[in-house]
Amino acid sequence: MSTNGPLQRKLRMALVGGGQGAFIGRVHATAAVLDNRATLVAGALSSDPARAKASAPDYDIPAARAYGSYAELLAGELKLPAEERIDFVTVATPNYTHFEIAKAALQAGFNVICDKPMTFDLKQAEELGKIVDESGCVMAVSHNYTGYPLVRQARQMILSGELGEINAVRACYMQGWLRTRLEKDEHKQAAWRTDPSKSGAAGAFGDIGTHAYNLARYMSGLKSESISCHLKIFESGRKLDDYGQAIIRFENGAVGSVTASQISHGRENDLSIEIDGTKGSLQWRQEEPNHMIVRRNGHPHAIYTRDPNAPYTNDAGKAACRLPSGHPEAFFEAFANIYRAAYDNMALRATGQKFDAKNTVYPNVNDGVEGMLFIQQCVASSAADGAWLPMKHPRVR
Repeated sequence: MSTNGPLQRKLRMALVGGGQGAFIGRVHATAAVLDNRATLVAGALSSDPARAKASAPDYDIPAARAYGSYAELLAGELKLPAEERIDFVTVATPNYTHFEIAKAALQAGFNVICDKPMTFDLKQAEELGKIVDESGCVMAVSHNYTGYPLVRQARQMILSGELGEINAVRACYMQGWLRTRLEKDEHKQAAWRTDPSKSGAAGAFGDIGTHAYNLARYMSGLKSESISCHLKIFESGRKLDDYGQAIIRFENGAVGSVTASQISHGRENDLSIEIDGTKGSLQWRQEEPNHMIVRRNGHPHAIYTRDPNAPYTNDAGKAACRLPSGHPEAFFEAFANIYRAAYDNMALRATGQKFDAKNTVYPNVNDGVEGMLFIQQCVASSAADGAWLPMKHPRVR
């Protein structure tokens, strides 16, 4: 059995959300156990108690720990002996429920891994940050694209100065699945994502624009200073944006851009990023995650492949790999890398040791706060005809 360093046992997981008909809950459950460092033992898999319990066999959750609600789950687990109860809760539910579930879990003393966006609005995110500080719990946010080996490879290359000073960052996230009003046909995923009461103040920019922005920040290491944004609803009658563009001024003088679309024909899950530095540039696409192009004037274009044994692969890239070159690693493995990094801190906490909750390889609560600031300022800027608004926050490292 794989162990968690000083803990010498598997971590025990509870899943909230992910019931029948869900997508991301199954991804979380798969990624969480990929490295054999955790086991899924409990769940509240739906807001409907009957469906929650009916979904439990799909995850091999025993009936005694298949709860009808997250409140019932937390109360039930706290009644168990310490050596049996869960170590962490994964929140894989629509945006508007994240805060109340994560808050209750943290206050009960459980670590949390939460889907993005982290909360419904910035006020909730800031409060959750304070609760994390007070509880001493581990809090990770599943900006899963930061887990790809070549993303981490690029991040270390940039932070070590291989590309020189960063001048420009262009992040795009293009989809086409909401080209028509699927929400009118009771499409589950479309319905809540286009509903302001469930998704929050933004549509496409909250759902996928936050991923593009987080990736730009994570890879470049740049801190944002201000932002100007224009959001658009192209499908008549829709209540939230389905397309948008933002321009970012970074503190070092660099310029960034984020484009997010859910109405571009033929685009599936096309997240891409280009970063320009004074010594070189790089380009990476999520749909082809095992290749990265690095360009330098006067030199042939270099194609970096995901290869843990190659001399050009740095420590961060190697640490994120599980397979030899030529064996594709992708979405599940990237998700699992978020879990794996969070487990390191969970194991330290469980054995009474100190851990750094701020400078983490995985996206933490501070990244979640910044994501909500990004949404808030983009919506406000767009409403003010692209006005420049500040992007600094005390919690951003």
